[in-house]
Amino acid sequence: MVKDNAQLAALGDPTRRRIFELVGTRPRTVAEITRELTVSQSAVSQHLKVLRVSRLVRAEPKGASNVYHIDPVGLGQMRAWLDRFWSNTLAAYKVAVEKSRAD
Repeated sequence: MVKDNAQLAALGDPTRRRIFELVGTRPRTVAEITRELTVSQSAVSQHLKVLRVSRLVRAEPKGASNVYHIDPVGLGQMRAWLDRFWSNTLAAYKVAVEKSRAD
């Protein structure tokens, strides 16, 4: 499950969210990510470290660099946590709709 909100905290930063979105479209190296952003390669590496520690991305060594992918385990944990709220929200919505139809 989402531990200590690390995943949500990691995505709370707009640059990390953008990096996560970029890696979500296809695996990328630090250099590829840096070309898409207005921050230094060092900053991208630091953001990737936070995303890696929170299990949102994983690194795969390839030659002299790493290729970053979405970490399906961490993403699955975050989705499971969010799904709890979604299920409750849908159930409450269903009750509200049924009540309004009865009135």
